[in-house]
Amino acid sequence: MYNRILVTTDGSTLSKKAVAHAIQLAALSGAELIALRVTPRYPQSYFEGSLPLGAEDVAKIERQWATEAQASVDLVKKQGEAKGVKVKATVSKSDVVSDAVILAAKRAKVDLIVMASHGRRGIKRLLLGSETQQVLTHSDVPVLVLR
Repeated sequence: MYNRILVTTDGSTLSKKAVAHAIQLAALSGAELIALRVTPRYPQSYFEGSLPLGAEDVAKIERQWATEAQASVDLVKKQGEAKGVKVKATVSKSDVVSDAVILAAKRAKVDLIVMASHGRRGIKRLLLGSETQQVLTHSDVPVLVLR
């Protein structure tokens, strides 16, 4: 059914549910699982009254984010391998999560993308956006969304 499945994670409780489902699906179909965590670049815009960080501070923060991201995909890899699933752990750096997910799916030639959705509505959705919605509307690959 599926040969390669991409699952996104941000370490949240909701994304852990999506990861568990993706692992089960990969185990059932004998698919390889690609675990992806997208980390942002540190914002370089400055708001009135704030102090700009130096390059060393920005690099330190980005390293911390990368370390946390790697730990979260390594955990997915450990969980998947415990269920007999081959897992590739990947961290990507991008300011636009949806673009990074779609690009990773194309590069890995996946058959399915598994993501979580917070199900925000109204003003919260407008203000916070929806990376899942962007992937749903712009991906050529089928997307399974879990809540």
